[in-house]
Amino acid sequence: MTRLRAFLRSPWAWLSLMSLGLLVVFLILPVANILASSLTAKSADGQSGWSILLADSRYARAIGNTVVLGLGVTLLAAAIGVPLAYFTARHDYPGKWLVSILPLITLVIPEVISVQTWLMLLGNNGVITHALYDHLGIDIPSFYGWPGLLVVMTFTYYSYIYIGTLAAMRGFDVQLEEAARSLGTTPAKSRLKIMVPVIMPAVLASALLVFTLVVGNFATSMFLGHRVELLSVLTYLAATSEIGGPPVMQSTLATTSILLVMIALFAQRWAISRGRYEIVQGRSPAQTRVRGAREYALALLAVGVVLMSMLPLMTLVAGAFTRARGPVMRWGEWTLANIERALISAPDPVLNSIMYAGAATALGIAFSTLVSYLIVKKRNSLTPMLDYVSSLPLALSGTVIGIGLLMTFNTGWLVLSGTGTVIVLAYMVRRLSFGVRNASSTLFNIPDSIEEASISLGVAPVRSFLKVVLPLMAPAIAAAAVLTWTTTVSELSASIVVYSPGRETVPIQMFRLIDSGLMAQASAYGVILITVILVPIVVAIKGFKIRLF
Repeated sequence: MTRLRAFLRSPWAWLSLMSLGLLVVFLILPVANILASSLTAKSADGQSGWSILLADSRYARAIGNTVVLGLGVTLLAAAIGVPLAYFTARHDYPGKWLVSILPLITLVIPEVISVQTWLMLLGNNGVITHALYDHLGIDIPSFYGWPGLLVVMTFTYYSYIYIGTLAAMRGFDVQLEEAARSLGTTPAKSRLKIMVPVIMPAVLASALLVFTLVVGNFATSMFLGHRVELLSVLTYLAATSEIGGPPVMQSTLATTSILLVMIALFAQRWAISRGRYEIVQGRSPAQTRVRGAREYALALLAVGVVLMSMLPLMTLVAGAFTRARGPVMRWGEWTLANIERALISAPDPVLNSIMYAGAATALGIAFSTLVSYLIVKKRNSLTPMLDYVSSLPLALSGTVIGIGLLMTFNTGWLVLSGTGTVIVLAYMVRRLSFGVRNASSTLFNIPDSIEEASISLGVAPVRSFLKVVLPLMAPAIAAAAVLTWTTTVSELSASIVVYSPGRETVPIQMFRLIDSGLMAQASAYGVILITVILVPIVVAIKGFKIRLF
């Protein structure tokens, strides 16, 4: 009883309870509704979603195709990202600055822009497609289906594995490798036996992230999938077809995607648990200058891969200023009409994106900072659960989050469907884990003694947090805010499920234009979106000297 009274007298206990309550209402309850509906909802003929899923081979193919695509993209991304990271960590070569910078830019290019620009290059009316046919008579195979899915997603997601592996390699103590060589082990074998096991957890963590992104990918799957049935597309189609009716297949398919991610998570943890290694930070490997034709060829290949991943961005800029008549692009004829239309004639998507993403970033970062502070600095009986619940969005795709929010707040005591609030809420839930993890990493480095000294001088606990701890967290919060903004303003998979007419954002508007074949207008909105994303990054890095990456 005494411990309970002490707990209730603490302001942090009440803040923990409030934070957990909000997460239960806006995160746990939507997920629970999805899981419950997948078990209880019935179709018009009385069938459950699971019986329909088991009886219809289309759903089995979609699940199989999604797993194959996830594994294929993950393996291809690792085949590019891991060697690229090793070569960059161990060698100095011409163009290395491009390899160091450009993969970071690909992280903030929205997936709807990536798929659009690849179609402008290699689609049925693509620049490269026409050039090869007109000048060389080469009729390349269709880019739609498996070729397009694998190419676009690999060049979209390899950066995650590259960055994660590069960080692990730079933290590796090269003295361990040197000790193995001194015992007579060959260089190749010493890397295989010493370095690979140490960096493997980072590679597996990055690979899991890529797999979950592929499972939840919507734009690329929707535009390039065609006859390749995929889980994310069928989930979206089920959600749009069941509006106003019982959520039979949307809840069942959403639950299936959650299960796929959970299985991948358990597989990753099992693989890591088989061999765990801890090292004390030592001497990083020295970078050797490339010499000889072979190493220069590798350097050229590394730069070429990165430049190829940036080729769609250059095509996007060119397309935004290219004259077009309907779906026909008149390459070489330049105009500002596309940009003028997006900014003057139809600016609502741009304004909506800025307004919704701005609100979600401000509210999300404030809530994430509070939650991370409670988890790291003010642990109590509620904070372990708070920690677990705040990590849940990592296992949820945007489509699943959107479906859960609509199912929960479409009727009842709190109706949010059809409002801008549900879009902001979807953004916040989608990026919650990102903000919490960024803020927590800084809090671990702030000594408790600083805050305790403030309290011992008579400053109230909450005021001590605001006056002492919060200023020390400011750089990390600013970095998290900028990166949250860049990913939120480009969000499509969640917002396209929950938006209502008149509340279209730029990614949604681009999705509709690409679906209609209006690539020039879509490119104009894409250039505006990239500008909105990159300006805060440049200001943060150059103006405020914030280390975002």
